[in-house]
Amino acid sequence: MRPPAHGGALWLLPALVSAVSAGLALSAPQQPAAEPFEELIGPVPFVLRNAATPEKHQIETMPGGVALFDYDNDGLLDIYFLNGAPQPSLVKSGPEWWNRLYRNLGGWRFEDVTEKAGLAGEGYAMGVAAGDYDNDGWTDLLVTSVHFSRLYRNRGDGTFEDVTKKAGIPATKWPIAAGWFDMDNDGDLDLFIVNYCVWDPKTEPFCGDKRAGYRTYCHPKYYEGLSNTLLRNNGDGTFTDISRSSGVGAKIGKGMSVLFADYNNDGWMDVLVTNDTAPNFLFRNEGNGRFTEVGFAAGIAIADDGKILSTMGGEFRDLDNDGWPDIFVTALANETFPLFRNLGNGVFQDITYRSRIGAASLPHSGWSLGVADFDLDGWKDIVTANGDVQDNTELFSSRASKQRNQLFLNQGGKTFSSTLFGTPAQHRGIALGDLDGDGRVDAAVSALNEPARLYRNRLGAGRNWIALRLKGTKSNRDAIGAKVRLLAGGITQYNHVSTSTGYQCSSEKTLRFGIGAAVRADEVEITWPGGRKQILRDVPAGRLIEVEEP
Repeated sequence: MRPPAHGGALWLLPALVSAVSAGLALSAPQQPAAEPFEELIGPVPFVLRNAATPEKHQIETMPGGVALFDYDNDGLLDIYFLNGAPQPSLVKSGPEWWNRLYRNLGGWRFEDVTEKAGLAGEGYAMGVAAGDYDNDGWTDLLVTSVHFSRLYRNRGDGTFEDVTKKAGIPATKWPIAAGWFDMDNDGDLDLFIVNYCVWDPKTEPFCGDKRAGYRTYCHPKYYEGLSNTLLRNNGDGTFTDISRSSGVGAKIGKGMSVLFADYNNDGWMDVLVTNDTAPNFLFRNEGNGRFTEVGFAAGIAIADDGKILSTMGGEFRDLDNDGWPDIFVTALANETFPLFRNLGNGVFQDITYRSRIGAASLPHSGWSLGVADFDLDGWKDIVTANGDVQDNTELFSSRASKQRNQLFLNQGGKTFSSTLFGTPAQHRGIALGDLDGDGRVDAAVSALNEPARLYRNRLGAGRNWIALRLKGTKSNRDAIGAKVRLLAGGITQYNHVSTSTGYQCSSEKTLRFGIGAAVRADEVEITWPGGRKQILRDVPAGRLIEVEEP
């Protein structure tokens, strides 16, 4: 176990991009501030309640989903936090247990619109996936909870409706996370639900030390694993369960998170499932409705030393600017946060210690995480939400239950420098996005039984950026799965659209690129889902640019 905002948005067709003025004058790059993020606890009064009991039920240490998405299409990222429920009922008995939606008013001010939106939720919530499954231009939500999931359709008027039954979303034993992707390039978003393990509070084993008088959350070995669920979008608001026919349902694990990328660049989105004390799964998309699990063959199922880790969250993005998506995952203290470099031949290389992440992460337990260019130097960095599995770690070890979060700054694609930041807590979820429209990526973080934290990015002063918001017309509306190659300042960068990030979380769909001192990108190549290519040239810096699929 685990253990009008945005600097003046422009709607641009390809022919118009080169005619846009460069925009901002730039000063020389400056050194980053001592603290990379400003911690803000006041703007959102949300507290993640896990209903802890003396029996240490397994579900108590697991929640924390967070989503950053623009629910009302006003150009500002809103925040959705998931919450627990009292035990043993697992029913939200009062407002203190509600999931909470906060509307971004600008200037780091937020309004609680939960009740109006109809998103208080049900049950003991876990993970959230944001995506426009019906292609109507409004972002919908899939929420996983212990024993069931709920699909909330965005009506476009500030409210959501529960369409779970109508859509055919099945109840599974413990759906812990989920993600949207277009598995068949047909223009509709399909749904992958990750299931954790079989949990029954009536048969919860005792773990800890009775003589010493303390109890702990149990190791996953005491619980039976589950297979995952793959739902194909029928294009009419309903889904078909193809878990068995696709091959996904044949694999039993203890899933924690799901990430998507085209790791072999064959035009089909592949699926990474991180497993807790079980080998990780890499499902290669064969393009015919079937997936082949290749985790061991690809070298990402376990660590290079043969150890099976307590893998928590993951990210599936290109970290060294070579055009091949790499894999980074979090794990528990004394296990490291492994980094697997994509060699481009179907195989990954474990470079955890070579990258200097190994030693820096060894003392920490990581849950959710995110990848973004926080300091705008053209290289993607990593941020992790840290906190121990146990809330009483100090009783039996030298570690602390509450830990600081961690930033790994990319030093040119080969090594990373580590910085701890923020107030120690049992952090769980982290979602990324530009919350204040200054072009820099901020974060929203949940913590067990403490107020949520917002982290305002203070890095990258004097450096420039380009943000791309893609709108599919022939492909899915969110353009999830679209790939972008950007050349600016002599650096070529790669990224792809995916809202599925970290552990149980969903981050903004806008792609953001740091370009240092450059005032424009020489070239931007977009490969839309299905393979259509679009070239933009002389793209101005310092702006959010919206691009519609031709």
